[in-house]
Amino acid sequence: MSKALYIAEKPSVAQEFAKALKINGQRRDGYLESQDSVVTWCVGHLVTMSYPEKYDIKYKRWSLDTLPFLPREFKYEVIPGVQKQFEIVKGLLNREDVDTIYVCTDSGREGEYIYRLVAQMAGVHGKKKRESGSTLRQKKRL
Repeated sequence: MSKALYIAEKPSVAQEFAKALKINGQRRDGYLESQDSVVTWCVGHLVTMSYPEKYDIKYKRWSLDTLPFLPREFKYEVIPGVQKQFEIVKGLLNREDVDTIYVCTDSGREGEYIYRLVAQMAGVHGKKKRESGSTLRQKKRL
Protein backbone atom coordinates (compact mmCIF):
# COMPACT_ATOMS: atom_id res chain seq x y z
CA MET A 1 0.00 0.00 0.00
CA SER A 2 1.41 3.39 -0.98
CA LYS A 3 1.57 6.24 1.48
CA ALA A 4 1.55 10.02 1.29
CA LEU A 5 4.31 11.93 3.06
CA TYR A 6 3.55 15.38 4.49
CA ILE A 7 6.65 17.40 5.32
CA ALA A 8 6.43 20.57 7.43
CA GLU A 9 9.03 23.00 8.74
CA LYS A 10 8.46 22.42 12.45
CA PRO A 11 7.04 19.70 14.73
CA SER A 12 4.17 21.89 15.93
CA VAL A 13 3.11 22.66 12.35
CA ALA A 14 3.33 18.98 11.40
CA GLN A 15 1.06 18.08 14.32
CA GLU A 16 -1.45 20.74 13.23
CA PHE A 17 -1.46 19.36 9.68
CA ALA A 18 -1.99 15.85 11.02
CA LYS A 19 -4.90 17.07 13.12
CA ALA A 20 -6.46 19.08 10.27
CA LEU A 21 -6.13 16.16 7.85
CA LYS A 22 -7.44 13.72 10.48
CA ILE A 23 -4.30 11.61 10.37
CA ASN A 24 -4.38 9.57 13.55
CA GLY A 25 -1.06 7.83 13.59
CA GLN A 26 1.54 6.51 15.95
CA ARG A 27 4.23 8.88 17.17
CA ARG A 28 7.65 7.68 16.04
CA ASP A 29 11.11 9.18 16.39
CA GLY A 30 10.88 12.29 14.19
CA TYR A 31 7.51 11.60 12.54
CA LEU A 32 3.91 10.41 12.84
CA GLU A 33 2.64 7.44 10.83
CA SER A 34 -0.80 6.05 10.06
CA GLN A 35 -1.94 3.32 7.71
CA ASP A 36 -1.84 5.59 4.64
CA SER A 37 0.13 8.69 5.70
CA VAL A 38 3.39 9.85 7.23
CA VAL A 39 3.87 13.35 8.68
CA THR A 40 7.35 14.71 9.44
CA TRP A 41 9.18 17.99 9.92
CA CYS A 42 12.45 19.76 9.24
CA VAL A 43 12.86 21.58 12.62
CA GLY A 44 13.55 24.72 10.60
CA HIS A 45 16.67 24.38 8.47
CA LEU A 46 18.34 20.97 8.14
CA VAL A 47 20.72 21.91 5.33
CA THR A 48 22.87 25.03 4.88
CA MET A 49 25.32 26.46 2.40
CA SER A 50 28.90 25.43 3.08
CA TYR A 51 31.39 27.97 4.36
CA PRO A 52 33.99 29.26 1.88
CA GLU A 53 36.81 27.16 3.36
CA LYS A 54 34.94 24.02 2.19
CA TYR A 55 35.78 25.14 -1.35
CA ASP A 56 39.40 25.92 -0.62
CA ILE A 57 41.29 26.45 2.66
CA LYS A 58 42.61 29.79 1.34
CA TYR A 59 39.09 31.21 1.85
CA LYS A 60 39.07 30.52 5.60
CA ARG A 61 40.39 34.03 6.30
CA TRP A 62 38.84 36.90 4.40
CA SER A 63 41.26 38.84 2.28
CA LEU A 64 40.85 41.42 -0.47
CA ASP A 65 43.00 39.13 -2.61
CA THR A 66 40.35 36.40 -2.59
CA LEU A 67 37.31 38.63 -3.13
CA PRO A 68 34.93 38.40 -4.75
CA PHE A 69 34.32 34.74 -4.02
CA LEU A 70 31.91 33.40 -6.65
CA PRO A 71 31.82 29.59 -6.83
CA ARG A 72 30.76 27.94 -10.07
CA GLU A 73 28.67 25.46 -8.10
CA PHE A 74 27.41 26.01 -4.57
CA LYS A 75 28.09 23.40 -1.89
CA TYR A 76 25.65 22.44 0.85
CA GLU A 77 25.86 20.36 4.00
CA VAL A 78 23.63 18.99 6.71
CA ILE A 79 23.70 21.12 9.87
CA PRO A 80 25.46 18.95 12.50
CA GLY A 81 23.00 19.68 15.33
CA VAL A 82 20.05 18.33 13.31
CA GLN A 83 21.79 15.45 11.53
CA LYS A 84 19.52 12.89 13.20
CA GLN A 85 16.31 14.55 11.96
CA PHE A 86 17.79 14.97 8.49
CA GLU A 87 18.50 11.23 8.34
CA ILE A 88 14.93 10.50 9.46
CA VAL A 89 13.45 12.82 6.82
CA LYS A 90 15.82 11.48 4.14
CA GLY A 91 14.74 7.94 4.94
CA LEU A 92 11.06 8.87 4.75
CA LEU A 93 11.47 10.79 1.48
CA ASN A 94 13.09 7.75 -0.12
CA ARG A 95 10.90 5.02 1.34
CA GLU A 96 9.59 2.56 -1.24
CA ASP A 97 6.01 2.83 0.02
CA VAL A 98 5.95 6.66 -0.16
CA ASP A 99 4.85 7.71 -3.63
CA THR A 100 3.42 11.18 -2.97
CA ILE A 101 5.12 14.04 -1.16
CA TYR A 102 3.13 17.03 0.07
CA VAL A 103 5.36 19.97 0.87
CA CYS A 104 3.75 21.72 3.83
CA THR A 105 6.45 24.28 4.45
CA ASP A 106 5.60 27.97 4.46
CA SER A 107 4.58 29.10 0.99
CA GLY A 108 7.24 31.81 0.80
CA ARG A 109 10.77 31.53 -0.55
CA GLU A 110 12.29 30.36 2.72
CA GLY A 111 9.84 27.48 3.15
CA GLU A 112 10.42 26.32 -0.40
CA TYR A 113 14.19 26.68 0.08
CA ILE A 114 14.09 24.55 3.23
CA TYR A 115 12.35 21.71 1.43
CA ARG A 116 14.33 21.90 -1.82
CA LEU A 117 17.68 21.71 -0.06
CA VAL A 118 16.55 18.70 1.98
CA ALA A 119 15.18 16.95 -1.12
CA GLN A 120 18.40 17.71 -3.02
CA MET A 121 20.64 16.38 -0.23
CA ALA A 122 18.38 13.35 0.25
CA GLY A 123 18.49 12.45 -3.45
CA VAL A 124 14.71 12.37 -3.93
CA HIS A 125 13.59 11.18 -7.38
CA GLY A 126 10.44 9.77 -8.96
CA LYS A 127 7.80 10.82 -6.45
CA LYS A 128 4.38 11.62 -7.91
CA LYS A 129 3.54 15.13 -6.82
CA ARG A 130 4.27 18.00 -4.51
CA GLU A 131 2.07 20.77 -3.26
CA SER A 132 2.90 23.82 -1.24
CA GLY A 133 1.59 24.41 2.25
CA SER A 134 -0.66 27.18 0.93
CA THR A 135 -2.37 24.70 -1.41
CA LEU A 136 -3.05 22.34 1.48
CA ARG A 137 -4.39 25.23 3.59
CA GLN A 138 -6.81 26.05 0.77
CA LYS A 139 -7.97 22.42 0.64
CA LYS A 140 -8.51 22.46 4.40
CA ARG A 141 -10.83 25.47 4.08
CA LEU A 142 -13.03 23.74 1.47
